[in-house]
Amino acid sequence: MNLAKAILFSLIFSSICTAQDIVQLKNVSDTILNTKRTLQVSDPLNAVKTMQKLFPGKLYNLSDHNTFISWNCKSCKPNAFKDVNEVEGDQMFPYTRGVATRILNNIDYKDSKGNQFKLLFFNHSDYDEDGLQTGRFSGGLVGVAKFAKNDKIWQMRSFQPAVAAFGSFAQAPSPKLVEIGEDQYAFTLLHANGGAGGPYEGFLYLIAGFEGKYQPIMEVSNYQLSNVASAEWSSSYTVVNENTKKHFRDIIIKTKGSFDKAAQANDEFEVNLPQEIAAMAKTKKQFNFEIEKHFSFKGKLYKMTGKPIVKFSNVK
Repeated sequence: MNLAKAILFSLIFSSICTAQDIVQLKNVSDTILNTKRTLQVSDPLNAVKTMQKLFPGKLYNLSDHNTFISWNCKSCKPNAFKDVNEVEGDQMFPYTRGVATRILNNIDYKDSKGNQFKLLFFNHSDYDEDGLQTGRFSGGLVGVAKFAKNDKIWQMRSFQPAVAAFGSFAQAPSPKLVEIGEDQYAFTLLHANGGAGGPYEGFLYLIAGFEGKYQPIMEVSNYQLSNVASAEWSSSYTVVNENTKKHFRDIIIKTKGSFDKAAQANDEFEVNLPQEIAAMAKTKKQFNFEIEKHFSFKGKLYKMTGKPIVKFSNVK
């Protein structure tokens, strides 16, 4: 083989390999966004195969457990969905450049009568030819499908391709199931984000079926703080199990943390302290704290009722 032929062969082989490495998009019908779609899946339900039925794009299984479906819908009309980062605005879904859809979580539960259900969660992100998820202040757009088991068949009861976007680098946090009433199930998402080297602030969101769709009905700020030298805190939630409320029961948020004024010299960025401890931080050098907040469902949202209960310890 002469030099010219060798160079030509090398260029052709290189271009073929490069093309094979690029994630390809498969065009799908706009019927995939129809929330009234029906679907039956045999038991045991395979999450990835079920995702393919709902979003019939091109399936990729890349390294590091990076499994996703690459698709595009040229006939779809994009709609705005909130990104709780509120940095780059709403997300217009489906994305015009294409979509990567991944399994976010697969949750099984039973009601008081023994009926079996499954919540299948999806994470949508903007198409990337390398199959990566990028953008620190771009959340993963969460979608959900609910299935009920009927003998050896899982029947889809509800389907919502997109709810809202949470998290960072186009990856939403994993949802956690919570019972907020008698056979009334919702899910929480712990959204945490922050600038490079700065405070990582956590917010708790409660998502529930309300007015015919899944939507955020509670947002709790100052739920978590990390990556700060002078202060840190974390929280937990409890549903108040009382017979007076059949649905949308009250929720108690308890936050525990600490503050050290001397360590502020090592903070790269200023920290916004909860107002419940801000005054104490101005006059004391060091302390631990506990904050308890009570939330009740009012109209369409959970709102804090009464004043927070604050306790301090190890004050110096």
